[in-house]
Amino acid sequence: GSTVGPIVDSLHNQCLLDYDLLPISLSIPSENIDDVVTPFFCSSWTVPPLLGVAYMVLGGILPRIFQSLLNNNNNNVDVRQQEQQISTAATTEKGSSKKSSSANELRSRALLAVATTTLIIKLSDLLQTSDFSIDSTTKIFILMIAALSQWAWLDGTIVALLVASITSIGGPLSELPFVANHVWHYIPSAADYLPLKDVSLLGLNQLLGDNYQQIALSSITGPCYFAVTMDAIAIGRWLDCDNEKEEEDAAS
Repeated sequence: GSTVGPIVDSLHNQCLLDYDLLPISLSIPSENIDDVVTPFFCSSWTVPPLLGVAYMVLGGILPRIFQSLLNNNNNNVDVRQQEQQISTAATTEKGSSKKSSSANELRSRALLAVATTTLIIKLSDLLQTSDFSIDSTTKIFILMIAALSQWAWLDGTIVALLVASITSIGGPLSELPFVANHVWHYIPSAADYLPLKDVSLLGLNQLLGDNYQQIALSSITGPCYFAVTMDAIAIGRWLDCDNEKEEEDAAS
Protein backbone atom coordinates (compact mmCIF):
# COMPACT_ATOMS: atom_id res chain seq x y z
CA GLY A 1 0.00 0.00 0.00
CA SER A 2 2.73 2.47 0.89
CA THR A 3 4.93 1.54 -2.08
CA VAL A 4 2.86 0.59 -5.12
CA GLY A 5 -0.17 2.58 -3.91
CA PRO A 6 1.27 6.07 -4.50
CA ILE A 7 2.47 5.04 -7.96
CA VAL A 8 -0.98 3.80 -8.98
CA ASP A 9 -2.65 6.82 -7.37
CA SER A 10 -0.43 9.18 -9.36
CA LEU A 11 -1.95 7.88 -12.61
CA HIS A 12 -4.99 10.10 -12.12
CA ASN A 13 -4.24 12.59 -9.37
CA GLN A 14 -2.67 15.13 -11.73
CA CYS A 15 -6.05 15.68 -13.36
CA LEU A 16 -7.88 15.73 -10.02
CA LEU A 17 -5.87 17.48 -7.32
CA ASP A 18 -2.81 19.41 -6.24
CA TYR A 19 -0.77 18.56 -3.15
CA ASP A 20 -0.12 21.44 -0.77
CA LEU A 21 1.84 19.68 1.97
CA LEU A 22 5.20 17.99 1.26
CA PRO A 23 4.56 17.59 -2.49
CA ILE A 24 6.62 15.28 -4.69
CA SER A 25 6.98 15.96 -8.40
CA LEU A 26 9.19 13.97 -10.76
CA SER A 27 9.72 14.91 -14.39
CA ILE A 28 12.20 14.34 -17.21
CA PRO A 29 14.17 17.51 -17.89
CA SER A 30 13.79 19.01 -21.35
CA GLU A 31 16.69 20.22 -23.45
CA ASN A 32 14.67 23.29 -24.36
CA ILE A 33 14.41 25.52 -21.32
CA ASP A 34 11.21 27.10 -22.65
CA ASP A 35 9.33 23.79 -22.85
CA VAL A 36 6.59 23.18 -20.32
CA VAL A 37 7.48 19.87 -18.70
CA THR A 38 4.60 17.73 -17.42
CA PRO A 39 5.62 15.61 -14.40
CA PHE A 40 5.23 11.87 -14.85
CA PHE A 41 4.74 11.38 -11.10
CA CYS A 42 3.03 13.65 -8.59
CA SER A 43 2.33 12.77 -4.99
CA SER A 44 3.10 13.85 -1.44
CA TRP A 45 5.25 12.44 1.36
CA THR A 46 2.00 12.18 3.34
CA VAL A 47 0.54 9.64 0.89
CA PRO A 48 2.70 6.51 1.54
CA PRO A 49 1.89 6.26 5.29
CA LEU A 50 -1.77 7.08 4.65
CA LEU A 51 -2.09 4.37 2.01
CA GLY A 52 -0.13 1.93 4.17
CA VAL A 53 -2.68 2.32 6.96
CA ALA A 54 -5.57 2.26 4.47
CA TYR A 55 -4.45 -1.07 2.98
CA MET A 56 -4.16 -2.64 6.44
CA VAL A 57 -7.68 -1.49 7.29
CA LEU A 58 -9.26 -2.35 3.93
CA GLY A 59 -7.41 -5.59 3.33
CA GLY A 60 -7.21 -7.00 6.85
CA ILE A 61 -9.40 -5.39 9.50
CA LEU A 62 -12.68 -4.59 7.71
CA PRO A 63 -13.02 -7.95 5.89
CA ARG A 64 -12.64 -9.77 9.21
CA ILE A 65 -15.23 -7.54 10.89
CA PHE A 66 -17.76 -8.01 8.10
CA GLN A 67 -17.08 -11.74 7.93
CA SER A 68 -17.78 -12.02 11.66
CA LEU A 69 -20.98 -9.97 11.36
CA LEU A 70 -22.24 -12.06 8.45
CA ASN A 71 -21.51 -15.28 10.30
CA ASN A 72 -23.41 -14.07 13.36
CA ASN A 73 -26.38 -12.87 11.32
CA ASN A 74 -26.88 -16.08 9.37
CA ASN A 75 -27.96 -18.37 12.19
CA ASN A 76 -24.41 -19.72 12.58
CA VAL A 77 -24.28 -20.68 8.90
CA ASP A 78 -20.64 -20.20 8.04
CA VAL A 79 -20.60 -17.91 5.01
CA ARG A 80 -16.86 -18.28 5.07
CA GLN A 81 -17.41 -21.26 2.78
CA GLN A 82 -17.76 -18.72 -0.02
CA GLU A 83 -14.52 -17.05 1.04
CA GLN A 84 -12.75 -20.41 1.07
CA GLN A 85 -13.57 -20.85 -2.61
CA ILE A 86 -11.16 -17.97 -3.18
CA SER A 87 -8.52 -19.34 -0.80
CA THR A 88 -8.54 -22.96 -1.98
CA ALA A 89 -6.58 -23.89 -5.07
CA ALA A 90 -8.09 -26.16 -7.71
CA THR A 91 -5.88 -29.13 -6.93
CA THR A 92 -6.26 -32.68 -5.66
CA GLU A 93 -2.88 -32.67 -3.91
CA LYS A 94 -2.67 -32.73 -0.15
CA GLY A 95 -0.47 -31.25 2.54
CA SER A 96 2.11 -28.57 1.95
CA SER A 97 1.95 -28.87 -1.85
CA LYS A 98 -1.72 -27.95 -1.73
CA LYS A 99 -0.95 -24.99 0.52
CA SER A 100 1.76 -23.84 -1.86
CA SER A 101 -0.61 -24.12 -4.80
CA SER A 102 -3.22 -22.10 -2.92
CA ALA A 103 -0.66 -19.41 -2.08
CA ASN A 104 0.39 -19.23 -5.72
CA GLU A 105 -3.20 -18.82 -6.85
CA LEU A 106 -3.82 -16.08 -4.31
CA ARG A 107 -0.62 -14.33 -5.38
CA SER A 108 -1.80 -14.43 -8.99
CA ARG A 109 -5.18 -13.02 -7.97
CA ALA A 110 -3.47 -10.26 -5.99
CA LEU A 111 -1.28 -9.30 -8.95
CA LEU A 112 -4.29 -9.32 -11.26
CA ALA A 113 -6.22 -7.19 -8.76
CA VAL A 114 -3.42 -4.61 -8.67
CA ALA A 115 -3.19 -4.63 -12.47
CA THR A 116 -6.93 -4.19 -12.98
CA THR A 117 -7.08 -1.47 -10.33
CA THR A 118 -4.30 0.32 -12.20
CA LEU A 119 -6.37 0.11 -15.39
CA ILE A 120 -9.46 1.48 -13.62
CA ILE A 121 -7.46 4.36 -12.15
CA LYS A 122 -6.08 5.13 -15.61
CA LEU A 123 -9.59 4.92 -17.05
CA SER A 124 -10.71 7.59 -14.58
CA ASP A 125 -7.87 9.79 -15.83
CA LEU A 126 -8.91 9.26 -19.46
CA LEU A 127 -12.55 10.03 -18.68
CA GLN A 128 -11.59 13.17 -16.77
CA THR A 129 -9.27 14.51 -19.47
CA SER A 130 -11.29 13.33 -22.48
CA ASP A 131 -12.06 15.86 -25.20
CA PHE A 132 -15.61 14.51 -25.26
CA SER A 133 -18.18 16.11 -23.00
CA ILE A 134 -19.02 13.43 -20.44
CA ASP A 135 -21.11 14.31 -17.40
CA SER A 136 -20.13 13.16 -13.91
CA THR A 137 -22.96 10.62 -13.66
CA THR A 138 -21.85 8.87 -16.85
CA LYS A 139 -18.23 8.80 -15.67
CA ILE A 140 -19.24 7.23 -12.35
CA PHE A 141 -21.45 4.68 -14.15
CA ILE A 142 -18.64 3.61 -16.50
CA LEU A 143 -16.15 3.29 -13.65
CA MET A 144 -18.57 1.37 -11.43
CA ILE A 145 -19.24 -1.11 -14.23
CA ALA A 146 -15.49 -1.62 -14.52
CA ALA A 147 -15.05 -1.96 -10.74
CA LEU A 148 -17.95 -4.40 -10.37
CA SER A 149 -16.57 -6.46 -13.26
CA GLN A 150 -13.26 -6.61 -11.40
CA TRP A 151 -15.06 -7.85 -8.27
CA ALA A 152 -17.08 -10.46 -10.19
CA TRP A 153 -14.01 -11.78 -12.03
CA LEU A 154 -11.45 -11.89 -9.23
CA ASP A 155 -13.51 -12.25 -6.07
CA GLY A 156 -17.29 -12.56 -6.14
CA THR A 157 -17.72 -12.73 -2.35
CA ILE A 158 -20.33 -10.84 -0.36
CA VAL A 159 -17.77 -9.64 2.16
CA ALA A 160 -15.59 -8.01 -0.47
CA LEU A 161 -18.62 -6.40 -2.14
CA LEU A 162 -19.84 -4.92 1.15
CA VAL A 163 -16.42 -3.60 2.19
CA ALA A 164 -15.72 -2.11 -1.25
CA SER A 165 -19.19 -0.55 -1.54
CA ILE A 166 -18.96 1.12 1.85
CA THR A 167 -15.42 2.30 1.09
CA SER A 168 -16.57 3.82 -2.21
CA ILE A 169 -18.78 6.13 -0.12
CA GLY A 170 -16.70 6.53 3.02
CA GLY A 171 -13.34 6.80 1.24
CA PRO A 172 -13.99 10.19 -0.36
CA LEU A 173 -15.53 11.47 2.88
CA SER A 174 -12.39 10.47 4.78
CA GLU A 175 -10.50 13.03 2.71
CA LEU A 176 -12.47 15.94 4.15
CA PRO A 177 -10.07 16.63 7.07
CA PHE A 178 -7.08 16.53 4.73
CA VAL A 179 -8.63 18.95 2.25
CA ALA A 180 -9.82 21.20 5.09
CA ASN A 181 -6.31 21.28 6.57
CA HIS A 182 -4.64 22.00 3.22
CA VAL A 183 -2.84 18.71 2.75
CA TRP A 184 -4.26 18.64 -0.78
CA HIS A 185 -7.10 20.24 -2.70
CA TYR A 186 -9.12 19.27 -5.76
CA ILE A 187 -8.72 21.44 -8.84
CA PRO A 188 -11.84 23.35 -10.01
CA SER A 189 -12.44 21.15 -13.06
CA ALA A 190 -12.66 18.02 -10.88
CA ALA A 191 -14.21 19.44 -7.68
CA ASP A 192 -17.84 18.57 -8.38
CA TYR A 193 -18.91 17.00 -5.07
CA LEU A 194 -19.75 19.03 -1.97
CA PRO A 195 -20.85 16.34 0.54
CA LEU A 196 -21.44 18.78 3.40
CA LYS A 197 -23.20 21.50 1.41
CA ASP A 198 -26.53 21.09 3.19
CA VAL A 199 -25.17 19.69 6.46
CA SER A 200 -25.13 21.72 9.65
CA LEU A 201 -23.77 19.89 12.66
CA LEU A 202 -22.34 21.24 15.87
CA GLY A 203 -18.59 20.77 16.05
CA LEU A 204 -17.92 20.35 12.32
CA ASN A 205 -16.63 23.90 12.07
CA GLN A 206 -14.04 23.12 14.76
CA LEU A 207 -12.89 20.01 12.90
CA LEU A 208 -13.08 21.24 9.32
CA GLY A 209 -13.16 25.03 9.61
CA ASP A 210 -15.92 27.58 9.26
CA ASN A 211 -16.23 26.98 5.50
CA TYR A 212 -16.70 23.22 5.81
CA GLN A 213 -19.86 23.30 3.70
CA GLN A 214 -17.80 24.49 0.74
CA ILE A 215 -15.18 21.73 0.88
CA ALA A 216 -15.16 20.16 -2.58
CA LEU A 217 -14.18 16.63 -3.52
CA SER A 218 -14.35 14.72 -6.79
CA SER A 219 -17.22 12.29 -7.36
CA ILE A 220 -15.11 10.21 -9.71
CA THR A 221 -13.01 8.93 -6.81
CA GLY A 222 -15.80 6.72 -5.40
CA PRO A 223 -15.42 3.85 -7.92
CA CYS A 224 -11.64 4.19 -7.64
CA TYR A 225 -11.89 3.55 -3.91
CA PHE A 226 -13.98 0.47 -4.71
CA ALA A 227 -11.22 -0.88 -6.97
CA VAL A 228 -8.45 -0.08 -4.49
CA THR A 229 -10.36 -2.00 -1.82
CA MET A 230 -10.51 -5.04 -4.07
CA ASP A 231 -6.76 -5.23 -4.50
CA ALA A 232 -6.21 -4.53 -0.78
CA ILE A 233 -8.41 -7.53 0.05
CA ALA A 234 -6.67 -9.71 -2.56
CA ILE A 235 -3.24 -8.79 -1.16
CA GLY A 236 -4.50 -9.42 2.38
CA ARG A 237 -5.68 -12.94 1.48
CA TRP A 238 -2.37 -13.75 -0.17
CA LEU A 239 -0.33 -12.58 2.82
CA ASP A 240 -2.62 -14.42 5.25
CA CYS A 241 -2.14 -17.65 3.31
CA ASP A 242 1.63 -17.15 3.23
CA ASN A 243 1.67 -16.60 6.99
CA GLU A 244 -0.39 -19.74 7.59
CA LYS A 245 1.97 -21.75 5.39
CA GLU A 246 5.02 -20.45 7.26
CA GLU A 247 3.43 -21.32 10.60
CA GLU A 248 2.60 -24.85 9.41
CA ASP A 249 6.12 -25.32 8.06
CA ALA A 250 7.59 -24.12 11.37
CA ALA A 251 5.33 -26.45 13.35
CA SER A 252 6.28 -29.44 11.24
